[in-house]
Amino acid sequence: MKLSRLFPSRLLVPASLALGLFASQLSLAAEPLKTVRIATVAYSNAGKITFNGPTYLMDKDPWLKEQLAKRGVELQWVPAATASVGTFVNEEFANKRIDFAFYGDLPSIILNSSGVSTRLLAAGGTGNNVYLVVPPDSTAQSIDDLKGKRVALHRGRPWELSFAKLLESRHLRFDDFRMFNLNPQAGGAALSAGRIDGFFTLSDAYLLEDKKVGKIIWSSKEAPADWKMRAELFGASEFIAQQPEVTQLVVDAYLKALQWASQQQHKAQYIELLSQSGQPQSVLLREVEGESWKDHFSPLINATLRQHYQDGIAYSLQARLIRKDVKVDDLLDNRFVEQGLKNLNLTSEWK
Repeated sequence: MKLSRLFPSRLLVPASLALGLFASQLSLAAEPLKTVRIATVAYSNAGKITFNGPTYLMDKDPWLKEQLAKRGVELQWVPAATASVGTFVNEEFANKRIDFAFYGDLPSIILNSSGVSTRLLAAGGTGNNVYLVVPPDSTAQSIDDLKGKRVALHRGRPWELSFAKLLESRHLRFDDFRMFNLNPQAGGAALSAGRIDGFFTLSDAYLLEDKKVGKIIWSSKEAPADWKMRAELFGASEFIAQQPEVTQLVVDAYLKALQWASQQQHKAQYIELLSQSGQPQSVLLREVEGESWKDHFSPLINATLRQHYQDGIAYSLQARLIRKDVKVDDLLDNRFVEQGLKNLNLTSEWK
């Protein structure tokens, strides 16, 4: 379903019907909150649905469930498959079937441009690295050497923005390459089979190297911090306005999870939890190698994050992913993360 279909042009209705609709909306708004619904990436692990990263910790820690239960509210997790996170979450937000979600930058920008308003409530750490991989026997040493050749990228996903920044830095454009829109699984298979000359992807790049079917010739570890792929905690603007106390509870629970994961003594245990998604621990450790473990979990809405989303909006307009501009200051809402850090005595935890 296209988002544009969900928002018909102005409808003319009789005054009596309009008043009835208004009264109905007031009645609905007055109904007590019964459920808080949070969408997050989920994996199938031994026949069971498993959440990954901070949401796994939030789910296992009874704190949020207990705090909501005191208010007569139930916590409901809404699993999102990795293959279609952005599309799924946007549809759920548009149809008011979720209140919060952990997901990436480009889909959230597209959603807000369509007229569905959400707010970025807390950063998802410093972001994940992205990688440019070529066949093991390739002579290519940079993106410049792939000009005119076959390059795979999963279009519309958060790491498309990172790829666009790499191209811009080298004065290149998408049409300088023979682009193939492939997800990480299909892209890895195509690289292994020799059907493409380059592949832009996530940490699965290390798996391709380990299997000796690819070699990494560039990663965002060599680039500015705002080039990384990002995913954050977003909330529906209407829900936030109506339920600020509950919103604060969700943010506080997220901060509690980040604080636990960011402690050096928990690193090995956290990496083991992440490996439930299917990525070997050796890959996960190489992903964060050379970076501050604590800063990797920073929830701060800072200048780097703001610049990342400003660039994302500009790119989305230029690439015609969106038609209507999105104001970055309308998208970012740092009130809850700042209050949460005070609530949990974590104001000096991240700088």
